[in-house]
Amino acid sequence: MSSHRRPVGRARILAALGAVVVLVGCVLRWWSVGGASGLPELGGNAFEGMGIIVFAAALATIAVVTLPYATDRPVGGDRWPAYALLASLGWLAFLVRIIDLAILRAFSFHQPTEIFTNGPGLWVTGIGLAVMSRAAFEIYREPASR
Repeated sequence: MSSHRRPVGRARILAALGAVVVLVGCVLRWWSVGGASGLPELGGNAFEGMGIIVFAAALATIAVVTLPYATDRPVGGDRWPAYALLASLGWLAFLVRIIDLAILRAFSFHQPTEIFTNGPGLWVTGIGLAVMSRAAFEIYREPASR
């Protein structure tokens, strides 16, 4: 039995950290309307529409990071294209969901500060996707091994 285990590395830790931030953002509220003038407040998170794709991309990123350490031999999927594809898929689904919510007029801001408080999940998810993208770039810049 040979051991190919290597240190996880900064870029892969960054990818996993970004994916965890995205998962947290997916659980938080992405939009809300109402709640004033006696109207009930409506809101939602990533588990509607294309937001579920963002959640799945984050889970898949964690799987790609951990897969080489669950097997006894190197895994071909632990390369920069996999990380770039998952980050791109997450961004695409995220942007489509934002456009969808804008068309549905799900964003309601009565004061300038409400842009940050009405949908904190969107901001957290965007930060996580940016971290995942940076990790994919750093993995691309790593010297070729094997």
